[in-house]
Amino acid sequence: MVVAHPNGGVKEQVAGLYAQRLAEQGYIAIAADAAYQGASGGLPRNVDKPANRIEDIHGMADFITQYAGVDANRLALLGICGGGGYSLKAAQSDKRFKAIATLSMFNSGRVRRNGYLDSQISTIQKRLQQASDARAQEAAGGEILYAADAKLTDEQIAKLPFDLYREGFGYYGKTHAHPNSTFRYTMSSLLDLMRFDAASNMDLINQPLLMMAGSKADSLYMTLDAFKEAHNSNNKELFLIDGATHIETYWKPQYVEQAMDKMTEFFGKSL
Repeated sequence: MVVAHPNGGVKEQVAGLYAQRLAEQGYIAIAADAAYQGASGGLPRNVDKPANRIEDIHGMADFITQYAGVDANRLALLGICGGGGYSLKAAQSDKRFKAIATLSMFNSGRVRRNGYLDSQISTIQKRLQQASDARAQEAAGGEILYAADAKLTDEQIAKLPFDLYREGFGYYGKTHAHPNSTFRYTMSSLLDLMRFDAASNMDLINQPLLMMAGSKADSLYMTLDAFKEAHNSNNKELFLIDGATHIETYWKPQYVEQAMDKMTEFFGKSL
C-alpha cells in the first residue's frame, strides 16, 4: 500500500496515521515525504510541482515492490487531499496499482488556477504573471519568493470563508503541528500547478476506484467532478463519510473509522 500525503503535510501526520492503520490490518504500507518537502532532500525548499509529486508516487511503488514479503501483484494506492489528486494522475498510467482510493481529494491545479470553490478566476492572469516574475528572479540568482506564507492570528483564521482553510490552520498549526510541515510553496511552482488538472484523463483509470470524502466538506465538489469522469474504471465507488468536513477525515476517530471500514471492504474485494 502506497500512501500519498496532503499538500503541505508530512508523513508523520494523516498519511502516517492511515498507513499505520492499514499496517495493523496486515498490509505493508509506505508513507514518505514529497521531494523538496518535509525530511526529503531538494533545493530550494518547498518546491511543489505536480510532476515531482507524481514521480514520488511511482518511486514509492518502485521501493515497496522490492520490499521483503510484498506481493507486487497486489499493490494499491491511497492518496489524501492533494496526494489524492496526484494519485489519480499516477494511477492513470501506472498499472502496477491494482486498486486506487482517495480521501478528501484536492485538485491542486484547479484550486491554484481558479481559487478555492472557483473564487479567483478573475485574477488568473495576474497570478500567472507573479509566478513568471518569481521564476525570472530565481533564475537571476535572486530571492526565492513563496506563496501561502502568511502567519495569521486566531481572529483572522476565524474569519476565513472556507471550512478547509479554517480547520486546516488548526490541524497543521496546532493540534497536529510538525516542524517539517508548512503551507508555503515556491511562487514559481505556480507555473506548473496552474496548468495541471487532477481530473483530466480520468478515462485512463481502468482499475477499481474508491473516492471518499466528508459529506459536509466544502471540497466535495472536486471528488464529485473527478469521479464522474472515471468512465472506464471496472469498479468505482463514491463513499461519503457521514457528517465529516475535509480536515475532520484526517484525525477524528469516528470519521477515520468510517474510512477504514470502507477501505477494508474495498481493498478486500479489489486485491
